[in-house]
Amino acid sequence: MRFLGNIEAKTDAKGRAFLPAVFRKQLQAGGEERLVMRKDVFQPCLVLYPEGVWNEQMDLMRSRLNRWNKQQQQVFRQFVSDVELLVLDGNGRFLIPKRYQRMAEIDQDIKFVGMGDTIEIWSNKKSEEMQMKPEDFEAALEQLMGDDEG
Repeated sequence: MRFLGNIEAKTDAKGRAFLPAVFRKQLQAGGEERLVMRKDVFQPCLVLYPEGVWNEQMDLMRSRLNRWNKQQQQVFRQFVSDVELLVLDGNGRFLIPKRYQRMAEIDQDIKFVGMGDTIEIWSNKKSEEMQMKPEDFEAALEQLMGDDEG
């Protein structure tokens, strides 16, 4: 499953949004019916994980953490407990609960951003802040991916 691109959308008065059709088709092609929503750890956005991807992330995290280490157990608990399980209705809509809207500063105008195996939901205002300046992006990409050996 590869979610790519960004799509502007709106929520209705109840906080419901339509998952863009291109992303719904990817979910269906991957045999996924449910999504897991959580606030991003680093950014003011929400992340939608197809349930299979979420389960892989939980398994990976659990394998790296010691159940008998208090701090590691707290990190795991916080990561996996503050989630919402979503099922799209017949029209491809889902509800963004009020507390998640507040966490991500989402009002009516939103942007879906495909991030490979997950989908981010941004407030339109905040999505502009997430972008690096072109010259900073170029320098970072060169540093990360450039050939050091010339």
